Amino acid sequence: MRSVNSFSAALAAALFLLPFSAKAGEGAFGGLSGDWYLSVGVAGIVAPDFEGGKKYLFNASPLISLGKAGNAVRFSSRNDNISLALVDDGDVRAGLTGKFLWGRDNGDDALRGLDPVRWGGEVGGFIEVYPLDWMRLRGELRQGIRSHHGIVADIAADAFYDVTPDIRVSGGPRLSMASAGYFDAYSGVNAAESVASQLSRYNPGGGLKSAGVGGAVTWKVTDPVTASVFGEYSRLMGPAADSSLVKERGDRNQYMFGVSATYRFDFTL
Repeated sequence: MRSVNSFSAALAAALFLLPFSAKAGEGAFGGLSGDWYLSVGVAGIVAPDFEGGKKYLFNASPLISLGKAGNAVRFSSRNDNISLALVDDGDVRAGLTGKFLWGRDNGDDALRGLDPVRWGGEVGGFIEVYPLDWMRLRGELRQGIRSHHGIVADIAADAFYDVTPDIRVSGGPRLSMASAGYFDAYSGVNAAESVASQLSRYNPGGGLKSAGVGGAVTWKVTDPVTASVFGEYSRLMGPAADSSLVKERGDRNQYMFGVSATYRFDFTL
């Protein structure tokens, strides 16, 4: 839990201080005037039907990013949630982020007897830094709404290389943490659920959620259109791995792969 709080404090402080790094006379966020972009798309993903599950299903998720256009080609990942950049100077980008969460019903045999998790979302902030021309570090901190009442922190590092001007390969490690409020919704098993589901009772705390690695091959089809294929492996850790749902009916090893396409709109304010 301490690791979640430490990352939360660091990211919150960075998001608060970054706007003041804008040059004098440019306004609070470096000025809204200039060239902007809006990237929208969709990803089709094959992944476990629930976190920790053994059964794999196909689903779709939106890809949305808004920010100031720079001189260099910007790197983006399938893992990036919906983002609105408030600070963007090329080497550092920060702003608001959000994620839609589908509900989890108890129709699956592994989930029978557990309370459903309502659909909802997560909102918060992100910061990404380019320490090298070929590497991006990104962190997100999000507060759950409706589906859960916890805090989730995601950290990713991606190295990328342009095989040709239109084809890029990328990949790197991922780490996710969450507070007890998140795990209570997705990993906890209370007394009534234990009786109904025959799962052992489990009352989780906060801590590490998963660690893994992901990679992608991205193709710039035309100037505004980008397509990609991607894959990812993550191993559940901490309260997620210790859940009786995972130990008795699931799998700590989680695989995901899919395809995506985005279209970029450029405009000027």
